[in-house]
Amino acid sequence: MSFSQPPMEQPCLRYPDNLGLHANVTLESAVSMLLRAIQFSQTMPYSWGFIDKPQEGQMLLLYLPNPNSFPNDGIRYQDQETRYSVPAGQNRELEVMEIKHGFIPGSQDNSAWRLRRRYRLSKGGHPQLTIVHYTRGPFIPIVPSLQNAQVRQYPLRPINDPPVFVMGDKAGQKVFPPGAGPGPQGMPTGAPSGPMPPIAMNQQAMLAQQNSNMEALERRRERERGGRDRSGSMPGQRPGPPRLDDDESADESELISTRTLALTRYRRNHELMEEVFKEAAFGKKKIPPPPSPYSMFDQAEIEAKLAKLQSEVEELEAKASQRKADKENPRDVFVSGVAMDVTVS
Repeated sequence: MSFSQPPMEQPCLRYPDNLGLHANVTLESAVSMLLRAIQFSQTMPYSWGFIDKPQEGQMLLLYLPNPNSFPNDGIRYQDQETRYSVPAGQNRELEVMEIKHGFIPGSQDNSAWRLRRRYRLSKGGHPQLTIVHYTRGPFIPIVPSLQNAQVRQYPLRPINDPPVFVMGDKAGQKVFPPGAGPGPQGMPTGAPSGPMPPIAMNQQAMLAQQNSNMEALERRRERERGGRDRSGSMPGQRPGPPRLDDDESADESELISTRTLALTRYRRNHELMEEVFKEAAFGKKKIPPPPSPYSMFDQAEIEAKLAKLQSEVEELEAKASQRKADKENPRDVFVSGVAMDVTVS
């Protein structure tokens, strides 16, 4: 039997609202909650705190700079954590991490039945947002030597750090209570000593990733613009329908901050306006008169066709006159010695 090692004792950033108790969490509901969390996490600061002995059915929304490392939750597990990925549609991928056979040392747990599942969008979402759900799993006996061996030191140290925004335009900003503010060196008053998660380093990595994403988008637009220019200059080829820019898709808005996206749109709109007004200001001032609408016809050919049609009309009129004269002057026709009055038509 293999046992998971107790993780490092460190606080984590947790969504402040209570998400309630849930008997079960499906993959579809986990994807839906993670997508909604991207929206309201941009306007709601996360609070520092410890996870300690969560009850069955409890659900948490955490911001983990390193999703591979999970903080201590006060539960000892007699198993190793496993993970697998499932497709979530629209170029998204959901990663599920599960560890079972857990129990709270020194409590009324008579067997190791606690199970923890973590969900995060490794593709097509924000990979640092994690939904954690504690539920009931298979039962196994508790190893006697671990029954009362605590997995962490109590009491837990107090944390006085203010809440902090984890994404959006205010990412990294702290929210101090009224009347309080940062200390002399920018640290919050009464901040505890000890290791803290590297939020600043993570924000730098996020900015670098956003810049690389924006550069890739700019290169793709330049290639598409060059392709449209070449196709429009080819003779005899009709221009295709205008292509809609896809920079407002959900995936890009989730990976790129609002400020970076706004700057890119501002620069792109000014480039488009420059193309329009440059042609109006420095293009050809005097437009040549349009060609005559009759220039595409050959006069000699038209006159020849007209003469031919006129002769055919005269011939038809002569035949019509002859038929009319025959009807007015009938004559006898002898067939087999019998006289018949026939009208020649």
